Amino acid sequence: MSGSFDSTRPAFQNIGVLYHPELAEARVMAADILEFVEGLGISAQVSPTWDDGGLQEHLDVLDLMVVLGGDGSIIRAARIAASYKFPILGINMGHLGFLAEVQPGEWREALEQTLTGNFWIERRMVLHTEHRHGKQIIGTYDALNEAVISRGQMARVVRLNTYVDRGFLTTYVADGLIVATATGSTAYALAAGGPILPPELENFLLVPIAPHLSLDRALVLSKGVTINVEVSTDHKAVLTIDGQVEIELANKDEIEMSAGPWKAQFVRLQARNYFYQTLMRRLGWPQPKRRY
Repeated sequence: MSGSFDSTRPAFQNIGVLYHPELAEARVMAADILEFVEGLGISAQVSPTWDDGGLQEHLDVLDLMVVLGGDGSIIRAARIAASYKFPILGINMGHLGFLAEVQPGEWREALEQTLTGNFWIERRMVLHTEHRHGKQIIGTYDALNEAVISRGQMARVVRLNTYVDRGFLTTYVADGLIVATATGSTAYALAAGGPILPPELENFLLVPIAPHLSLDRALVLSKGVTINVEVSTDHKAVLTIDGQVEIELANKDEIEMSAGPWKAQFVRLQARNYFYQTLMRRLGWPQPKRRY
């Protein structure tokens, strides 16, 4: 989208503002943003990230969500926003800020630019997960980063019979298995030795955690595949969604994962090749000076 600024016709008319409740500066900034956008005649709703109940009744009419927090806050918001098909503008109040677009001191200029329509939308695949026991669906979940099937508190491996498009792949004997999106390739999957994927890719990563005498390499799977994992264990295992939702698994439980029916959308103000510069900067990797 692009266009000249017209304060009577901003690009968004109904904005939700989520802030990290434990950060005093986030609460203050949320109040400042509320005052700023309402001064432009834009409707706004403010709520803490961990208690989004105040926004629930407004989700049908929101057309933008501004999130003040770290990547965890933005991920939580993305799961809310994806199915309602409105984008997120992240303001970094955390540490890494891979998903954030704006630094705290830039919020006013960034909002002005966004409201003029001078931005582009980045769409990222969401991982849809179904937890089944036999023919019964126990629960469904969406993840922006990853779903992790792992051992519980006992220091014992789990056996994970893994299928791709119903064809048997392998049995992982390991502490667990990470099934990550491209977004999640810079999160837990990276820490476990997986590759980094550009965020626009719609591939999945399979990354075993501490495998024992089984496949020990990360796999990049084709776009559009369905992954099924059957849990074989004599103790409790755990399914974790984005590191924020935890579900107990029993022997013979099955997890089915595929691309979700919608995508998370992010407002981007930077150039379209921003990801690589952000990656080097956020991870603190040295960048040698160019030689001509």
